[in-house]
Amino acid sequence: MGLFSGQFANVVEWQEFRDDMLFWKWSNKEIKKGSRLIIRPGQDAIFIYNGKVEGLFRDDGSYDIESDIIPFLSTLKGFKFGFNSGLRAEVLFINTKEVLVKWGTKSPVLIPAPGLPGGMPIRSFGSFACKVADYDALIEKVAGIKQQYTVEDVKERITSMLDQLLMKWIAREGKDMFNLQVNATEIGRGIQEDLDMEMSKIGIGITSFSISSFNYPQEVQKMAEKAAAQSMIGDVGRFQQVSMGEAMARGHGGGTASDMAGIAMGMAMGQQMAAQVQQGFAGHQNVSAGQPAGGAAPNFCPDCGTKTNGANFCPNCGRKLV
Repeated sequence: MGLFSGQFANVVEWQEFRDDMLFWKWSNKEIKKGSRLIIRPGQDAIFIYNGKVEGLFRDDGSYDIESDIIPFLSTLKGFKFGFNSGLRAEVLFINTKEVLVKWGTKSPVLIPAPGLPGGMPIRSFGSFACKVADYDALIEKVAGIKQQYTVEDVKERITSMLDQLLMKWIAREGKDMFNLQVNATEIGRGIQEDLDMEMSKIGIGITSFSISSFNYPQEVQKMAEKAAAQSMIGDVGRFQQVSMGEAMARGHGGGTASDMAGIAMGMAMGQQMAAQVQQGFAGHQNVSAGQPAGGAAPNFCPDCGTKTNGANFCPNCGRKLV
């Protein structure tokens, strides 16, 4: 017997274990008498026979399949190895670790914005964390037809949903279109909840989702940087007028979407300038009527022109001045 005792034995293991792979299937092999199962830290092993889960093993270590594993399999407890025949089964190794993945929009996402029929083109970048959460759903939806499943597969699936989710949550939480980073936490939390609900259908859990940056078109970004710099000086109104004049003098843009974004910002600045001019004109009318701002009495009576010396009534004609 010694001559043949280890002849047909094999080792069932995930030898090339990778952190970026969520599961790997040991299959298309016959488990022979004397074979061993090796489970490494960060792995679970699931025995599958005829498409049915027979047993789940979580503790890392080296196990004799005949004596340590088969007695715990649901329908194979009494299985006996023959001299020339073995057990045709699959072993699914699960990566139990949480994996951090970086993401980024492939192309600008057109976010609905007032004054921009096509939307504001915005790119976004960040990271998310995922892990296998439901073994039954994973086996039913993915592992039954795939030999392995990587983080890149998860990333591709999530990226395909990001555009719609960014539009949804920016519209809901993005109170300031030109400073979305202020609401990045709320936007990311909403996206994470939606992604986790969708990915749970295939047994994958999204444990976190963060947005590190929102990138605007270059022209819009430059205008925002100039406005921020000028606000430190204090004369924002004058700077807006100068910036609009410079843009009109140049008479060119960096693309339709960028030009439209610039026009929208220009319209907002123009409305602010108009309000400032209107306030100034109203103040001028009050002064012209002999009624200075603040409710103080005029220096001269608006009717007869007599010097008032700060009195509430004109000393000449008696007109009420305040």
